[in-house]
Amino acid sequence: MPIGLRLCSRDMTVSIELRHLRCFLAIAEEENLTRAAARLHLTQPAVSRTLAALERHLGARLVDRSTHHLALTAEGRAFRDRAAAALAAFDAAVDPARLRHRPLRLGHAWSAYGPYTTPLLRRWQREHPETPLELLRIDDRTAGLARGQVDAALLRGTVEAPGLVTAELTTEPRVAALPADSPLADRPGELTLLDLADETVVLNTVSGTTTLTLWPLPARPTRTLTVANTDDWLTAIAAARGVGVSSASTAALHPHPGVTYRPLRDAPPLPVVLAWRDAFPHPATEALVAMAREIVSGG
Repeated sequence: MPIGLRLCSRDMTVSIELRHLRCFLAIAEEENLTRAAARLHLTQPAVSRTLAALERHLGARLVDRSTHHLALTAEGRAFRDRAAAALAAFDAAVDPARLRHRPLRLGHAWSAYGPYTTPLLRRWQREHPETPLELLRIDDRTAGLARGQVDAALLRGTVEAPGLVTAELTTEPRVAALPADSPLADRPGELTLLDLADETVVLNTVSGTTTLTLWPLPARPTRTLTVANTDDWLTAIAAARGVGVSSASTAALHPHPGVTYRPLRDAPPLPVVLAWRDAFPHPATEALVAMAREIVSGG
């Protein structure tokens, strides 16, 4: 029996079911109706009808069909995250393995909780053995939180995704990441942002926090290289393709023989926050926030 939700529009009652969400997400990931239909074991007309019904209910075009390759509209991109989160919550709710002891999935994009990661995991296991704490690295600005892949996330910098609540835990100084044979790596004393202004800056545009706005406008770098995760960021710097800026935890938890980390005197500290979804948070979220704060304060 399909699981649906009766939703009323102004002129009719529409039944939106989980199959509508699964169909839309398949289209979003495949970017092709034929491949989405094959993935779902449906015909292409059936997929088209399901998408059209969902768009009629929402009163918005989710997919741009004007090009050879399907692309999500702005409304489609916003709905994709909500649909993914809703499906993840449903799948978790009906998973028999999670019925008794639902794990608390804690995401991070890199460096987790820095030097406090191991103390947090050890103390949680000791004090909350009935609720496993699963630490998951997901290369995404919200570490999978916006899409429902995790229950909470350790993030750095400003978090602007809608529907998320954040609690600042601490701040971390920023460091410059340099090729080990760069002249800047051997310069005595601390570096400044101006020292990096003439360099190519490697930017992790998927999960990173550094942007060119970190530099004052007159000294803003003009050359950048974009990557999609911390591993590629480190590799690019080690290969002398550019320099980077990150948090001090990166230097401690991601050492690389080809990368030298140096303190940045004038870069503002980077906030470390715990984030979770405002709607239906994991029951243990409040305990996690309290413990994370106690650990960083030495409690």
